[in-house]
This record gives sequence, structure tokens and C-alpha cells, in this order.
Amino acid sequence: MCGIVGYIGARDATPIILNGLKRLEYRGYDSAGLAVLQAGKIEVRRDAGKLSRLTELVQETPVSGSPGIGHTRWATHGAPNARNAHPHLGSTKRVVIVHNGIVENFLELRNELAAEGVKFNSDTDTEVIVQLVERHIAAGLDLTEAARRTFQQIQGAHGIVLLSADEPDKMVCARIGNAGGVVIGLGEGENFIASDIPVHREIADGFALFRDPLDGPGWIEAIEALAQPAASLRAELAGRLDGYRPPDWPAHFAAVTPTLAML
Repeated sequence: MCGIVGYIGARDATPIILNGLKRLEYRGYDSAGLAVLQAGKIEVRRDAGKLSRLTELVQETPVSGSPGIGHTRWATHGAPNARNAHPHLGSTKRVVIVHNGIVENFLELRNELAAEGVKFNSDTDTEVIVQLVERHIAAGLDLTEAARRTFQQIQGAHGIVLLSADEPDKMVCARIGNAGGVVIGLGEGENFIASDIPVHREIADGFALFRDPLDGPGWIEAIEALAQPAASLRAELAGRLDGYRPPDWPAHFAAVTPTLAML
């Protein structure tokens, strides 16, 4: 299972992502990378190998800013190398993605995009998702709606996080089917996304775990408060996430901003 970490807030995302990915090493991986919005541009550092190699890349060519996302990957489509490591940028380099899962219809979608002139920079199925998102943005949709439209086109089970240099106030995440966890960590003026709970233990006030959408109605599997008094904080976290109405397709979906998880 691949690892995902995302951060949005006033702090530098880079060390938070690196520390979060370290907590997910137990999941196994063959490459690692991160993407951070720095001075209006998405900067990506990625390579095959362990997190120590990614740390070396960041030390050699520092990157800082917010928001940011990171990923540890087990290769499925494409060899374990720098070209196929996550995160993946779209053609405009204004949107970036990390992704767990397999796009079951990626060859069909890739051929469709290639016929439109899209040039692919990896051998992965993941890149199809970000290229589709960019296509919808070019047609006039914002990141949230472009992601929603894209999620309706892809088949399979997925955990996805996207961010855009043109909408730096949010990250978009989704759990579609049973592709592992998507957990939103809630803080004060900052929020977090991860593929498992350990990432949030020391940095968030609490977290909300996305239910497998196919398990039935209701999108939150559990809300846990990480500070005392737990009962009042749990109620506050639930209030922040109140009012969500599941879409009519099998996914749970959120646009996460620094101040709240806005669904």
C-alpha cells in the first residue's frame, strides 16, 4: 500500500510531509517524492529508492512553502524510477497529484488524451487522472469540480489528493472504493491529509476517517479527538464536518482548506 501525506496551512509543508512519510514507511515502497507550492510554482522532488534519497534531494535543492503533498509508491504501471515516482504534474505544471490505487480503464483514457495531443511524462496510470483534471480546468471548471468530473470517469478503487497552483487555498482529496484509507487531520488554521492515522498523532487536534463508500451511507467512519477534553473536541470536529451530502457516485470527496474541511 502506498503512503500519502498532505498539508495546508501557515507552516512549511516540507518537513511535515517528510516526517509524515517516515511514519508510513511500514507500508513498503520503492520510490518517494513530494510537491510543494513555492512562490506560486509547484516544485517537485522525487526519485526511486528510500526516503533518505528524497531527503538528500531536498537538502541539495531546498523547497519550502504550502500547501504540499507527498507520496511513497509501490510500482504497478511503470518501472520504479524517477520518471514514474509520484507526485505527477499535468501538462501545464499547475496541477499535481498523488494517488493510491489502479485506474482500471487507464489505457482507454490515455489513448483518448493522446489523440487530443496530450504528451505524457510517465508510464503510470496516475498521470491520466491529473491530465483529465487539467482538461476540465481548461474547459472552465475550478479544481473541485474538475476533480469531481474526473472521478466520475475513472474506474477502480482510489485514494487521491490534488492541488493547484492557481487555487492555493485548498487541496482536493477523495476515497473511491476500497483503496486504503483517506484521513483528514484537523488543526487550528491548518489541516492535514494522510493515508493512515499515525501521521496525525502528533500534529493534529483530531481526525476524520473516510468510510469505504461502498459500505453504505454516511461518509465518516470515525472521528477521534487527539487532545483533552476529548468529548468537547470530538463534538467540535464533527461540527466542522457537518452538512455533507454524499454525491450520487461511489466516492467520498473533500476540498480541504487551512481553516476547515469544506465538503
